[in-house]
Amino acid sequence: MTRRASLPGADELFRSTSPSLTSVKQPDVEPAKPLVAPAIAAPTTSPSKKGVRAIQRRRVTTVDRSPSGRERHDEKITVYLSPDELYDLDQARLQLRGDLGLAVDRGRIVRESIAVIIADLEAKGDQSILARRLRGQ
Repeated sequence: MTRRASLPGADELFRSTSPSLTSVKQPDVEPAKPLVAPAIAAPTTSPSKKGVRAIQRRRVTTVDRSPSGRERHDEKITVYLSPDELYDLDQARLQLRGDLGLAVDRGRIVRESIAVIIADLEAKGDQSILARRLRGQ
């Protein structure tokens, strides 16, 4: 007799416990309309153009300009900050919380900042603060 415990296999652990859906009659329902505009959802392919972008660029309207706020985000980027930049970001978060009563996380501050910078870039173009700072002015 071995002292080893007998455990169920993966197929037993992850087996379906609900009844088969094929036996349930589905009501006739028309398909739902997509939430994304067709120009954005469907990639455009142009045989003459060999650019990187396969999907048309989304034009942001004033209604869409506000950042997403507190919701689940599916896209992610990694940004590396110096200790001083991280300290400044935390100080801004604490100032917003202490002085203004706004309890926001660092991600929300970054999303709001991106929205402000992009709006300024679209409005002022070459004279935007982002363009000037990246040029070193």
